[in-house]
Amino acid sequence: MSLEKILSISGKPGLYQIVAQTRTGAVVESLVDKKRITVGAHSNISILSEIAIYTLAEEVPLREVLKKVKEKEGGNATSISHKDSKDTLEEFFFEVLPDYDEDRVYPSDIKKIVQWYNLLHKNNLLDSLDEVKEAKDTSEEE
Repeated sequence: MSLEKILSISGKPGLYQIVAQTRTGAVVESLVDKKRITVGAHSNISILSEIAIYTLAEEVPLREVLKKVKEKEGGNATSISHKDSKDTLEEFFFEVLPDYDEDRVYPSDIKKIVQWYNLLHKNNLLDSLDEVKEAKDTSEEE
């Protein structure tokens, strides 16, 4: 499962994966409790593969940030919780992405990234971070 199929839905906790598409939206399954819901096209949906994090130089795709968290944590769940203090979260994120833009990346954003990473880890979806890169590498060789 790649990040193209993983969603964040505004107003709903956690992450969701697309199960099926409908004419008016999609059927999604929660990665937290495996419950399925239908979301309409009017819902504020963010696809993880389209999210980027501001740095002082450029925007870094969420996929790359999650890879850096995975490297830092040795492929394990994060050593901190998304419920930790603002300072702890910022210190952790500074180790992962030292040049992130502190004016445009809020503690709530860092909290979401830590929570999302741990959800993806729990559901064994972190391997998909590498799969897309491999697919791109082989297509470039053709």
